[in-house]
Amino acid sequence: MQTFKNASAGAIVLSLAERIIENRAYLSEIDGKIGDGDHGVNMAKGFGMAAERLKGQDSSLSGAFETLGTLLMTEIGGSMGPLYGVMFTEFGETLEGKEDVDARLFSQMLHAGLDGIQSIGSAKVGDKTLIDAFVPAVNAFDEATASGKSFADALTALADAAEKGRDSTIDLVAKIGRASRLGERSLGILDAGATSCALILKEISVGVSSRLENA
Repeated sequence: MQTFKNASAGAIVLSLAERIIENRAYLSEIDGKIGDGDHGVNMAKGFGMAAERLKGQDSSLSGAFETLGTLLMTEIGGSMGPLYGVMFTEFGETLEGKEDVDARLFSQMLHAGLDGIQSIGSAKVGDKTLIDAFVPAVNAFDEATASGKSFADALTALADAAEKGRDSTIDLVAKIGRASRLGERSLGILDAGATSCALILKEISVGVSSRLENA
């Protein structure tokens, strides 16, 4: 059975922050086509603040997620701060106090984050939001583990499904948020939230995969 150590994995969040900051202009460009155009700027601000706080601390993954979640909820504007804030807070709380993280616990973490988002938002799959990347990704991870695939293979399935979900938003009409006012004019454009969600899930998957050990 493959597991990774919670205590030494906080650096995953630092890598995640780097990836979001790298994509700041891209995320804002996408968002500017059907939204406020500030998604990348806001995300980079929140993730950057978390990275500054975590640098040199050798944090656990649970602690790093909770730090990130708190900062996103309190320091960045728009709808995404609370949504991603509650997601990362739930991630952290699920892993808190756990020494070894296996695929089952990782799945519980994903579901807790998804439940957190859905508790404060009404979006469903097909509404052209981050949910279109997140739900298929969680389902793919669970299906992979249920079929006997390794933790590493399930992480690959998670990232691949998140990216397919992101791409599916091109063909969707926005039903929630500012973009919903555009109606059919929102067709043909990626959703910024689904794009950042796919980035986040891919980076977490890569970080966890590199730390897996056989128990």
